[in-house]
Amino acid sequence: MPNAYISGTGMFVPERIVSNDDLANDYGIDTNHEWIHKRTGIETRHFADEGVGSAELALPASEMAIANAGIDKTDLDMIIFATLSPRHCFPGEGVYLQNALGLPEAGKFVPALDIRNQCSGFLYGLATATAMVKSGGAKHVLVVGGETHSAALDLSTQGRTIASLFGDGAGAAIVSATEEDRGIRGWWLGADGRYADILCQKVWDIRQRPFFPLGEDGKGIVEPEMMWAHMEGRQVFKNAVERMIQALMQACWAEKIDMKDIDLFLFHQANLRINQYVCQMLNIPEEKTVSNIQRFGNTTAATIPLLMAEAEKDGKLKPGMKVACVAFGSGFTWGSAIIDW
Repeated sequence: MPNAYISGTGMFVPERIVSNDDLANDYGIDTNHEWIHKRTGIETRHFADEGVGSAELALPASEMAIANAGIDKTDLDMIIFATLSPRHCFPGEGVYLQNALGLPEAGKFVPALDIRNQCSGFLYGLATATAMVKSGGAKHVLVVGGETHSAALDLSTQGRTIASLFGDGAGAAIVSATEEDRGIRGWWLGADGRYADILCQKVWDIRQRPFFPLGEDGKGIVEPEMMWAHMEGRQVFKNAVERMIQALMQACWAEKIDMKDIDLFLFHQANLRINQYVCQMLNIPEEKTVSNIQRFGNTTAATIPLLMAEAEKDGKLKPGMKVACVAFGSGFTWGSAIIDW
């Protein structure tokens, strides 16, 4: 049975940078840099232009990952796209990326799978790709995390708690088969649906008839509490810390390794204070972590592959390293992975 390893990584963020002060000055939000930075560690984030969605952001990230893997796009056997911000309710974003890559024109009709596990989405996708490769069902799988949050944020004082957190971007990884003794050693996923409404953006309720109200003119009506994301911050913080610690300990226990054996930790970039608290509880030294939330904000499913691509480019992620990834997000969902790079 082959091993599955990450043969190439890629990333892309839109050009426009929005600082904390820009949120106040350009959007009129009653906030400031000190308030946001103290609570989250975020200084800036990137916003996409109108007409640019998650697949458009994912395209250059995917092309970079394919090039870095040393393969051609026609070598891909599958696309897995993790996102909470697809352009439509359906179809999924993966088919748009497949088309943007030009695969149909090349006669390559690879399957495209969307994953809706929010901040944990990339790790759910990584687990799926690993299983596909190890089973022999695929040799090269493109796993993408891509998000366009900026179009669906309440950029007003009323929405400032959530609006200040999120940014747009995409990260990609190629999971490939190898006979070498390396790669993704294991993955551990979990969920607790009791907290599904603690962090959500409902927009509509498909159980209702019609699934959102209609006005007298026949046009749909979306109430603010349905349109914008809802988050109970304290509950999210508490559960994030507990589940991320649990997921890391579970991974190390299963692999029969000590936390000290990990060379680099890739934490989901939701809140720098959450990650710092987890490191404090597990005695993880700062030099074994990398962060980019300061510049990108929370890009949800894109955070871990963005970290991978940046760390590899900067020389902080090197062959032979033992890497631990961990994420927590809406659902609640969480996951971890151990990788011999």
